[in-house]
Amino acid sequence: MWRIIFQRIRYAKMVSEREWFVGQTEKASMSNVKIWCDSTCDLAKDQLQQHNITMFPLCVILGDETRLDGVDITPEEIYKWSDAHKTTPKTSALTFGILEDALRAAKEADDEVIFIGISSKMSTTNNVVAMAAREFEFDKLHVFDSQNLSTGIGLQVLYAARLAEEGKTAEEIIAALEKRVADVRASFIVDTLVYLSRGGRCNSVAALLGSVIRLHPMIVVKDGAMGVGKKYRGHLKSVLLKYAKDMEEALLQADPTIVFITHSGCSVEEEQAVYDYLVSLNYFKEVRITHAGGVISSHCGPGTLGVLYYAK
Repeated sequence: MWRIIFQRIRYAKMVSEREWFVGQTEKASMSNVKIWCDSTCDLAKDQLQQHNITMFPLCVILGDETRLDGVDITPEEIYKWSDAHKTTPKTSALTFGILEDALRAAKEADDEVIFIGISSKMSTTNNVVAMAAREFEFDKLHVFDSQNLSTGIGLQVLYAARLAEEGKTAEEIIAALEKRVADVRASFIVDTLVYLSRGGRCNSVAALLGSVIRLHPMIVVKDGAMGVGKKYRGHLKSVLLKYAKDMEEALLQADPTIVFITHSGCSVEEEQAVYDYLVSLNYFKEVRITHAGGVISSHCGPGTLGVLYYAK
């Protein structure tokens, strides 16, 4: 039954199976704990490669056609399709076929694997990965619910990867992740709530309010789910800068290791204004801009930008 339900999906434009596993390198590690994640983490390819992180694509469904996030679909193509069809694509979890080769290789190598996935309140991805591991009788795969999305996941993935590089055991890494999962601060400004409303990620009242009086609401991730926070008015560039500045007190008490600016469909000027402000704080060791992938973009739409970090 499992193999029928999660049979391998073939695509006309599909790249080789080896290219499904983004971030694989030959980099040595002090332990045999491998870190896996899904494409909603929105980490850049160089970050995945640097830390030997394996990322698996979720699915974006455009009508009758299924694409792989970050493999054969871009946010720009999603927006174009959405405008033409007056709807947004559906998204779905990982498939068995995408996981199969990696699970087989990990089992043969006797690796310990920690999979850090999108919030279980937003996707069935974590359940699919756990079921696939059971199907392969691979009991060294541990699934961790990030209770987040985008680089709110990415922060946790990078943290886990650094601990693995230090030689921590899987149990130690999971305990450390659990201790800090509530410390992730993930929020973002959306230019429109149409995409969130269509995808069922935001209640219709908030969506109507945003469209009628032209506000730019802040979406906040809390306890694994999205909710509407403060609402801003004005041009998007000034709103994004105001949003970032409103967090200044919290930012200056954050973990200084890294802060993410993750956006979908924002202009260079808009992202640069927020970047320059965060750099001017002279607090974070790294201010990193990443682009949201297809799944996140499908739900948030163009003109979305978030500032994401770990609280101390």
